[in-house]
Amino acid sequence: MKLNLNNNEEVLDTSSDILSINEIRAIKKFSFNHLVVKINNVLIKKVRFDEPLVRDGDKVDIIHLISGG
Repeated sequence: MKLNLNNNEEVLDTSSDILSINEIRAIKKFSFNHLVVKINNVLIKKVRFDEPLVRDGDKVDIIHLISGG
């Protein structure tokens, strides 16, 4: 699957034509819990991270939130 992930062209080694956010997180080893996710500039709520939403050619932004002082 080819997609634009965080403004980088990525090719994910998968046989599926559609992936969930959590599947992408597992493939990319993203372990952060506090995330903002957008698919094609549409905000995705955390309760939907297991739904198969990402298709070949999509633009996906997975941004982790950092706090501190």
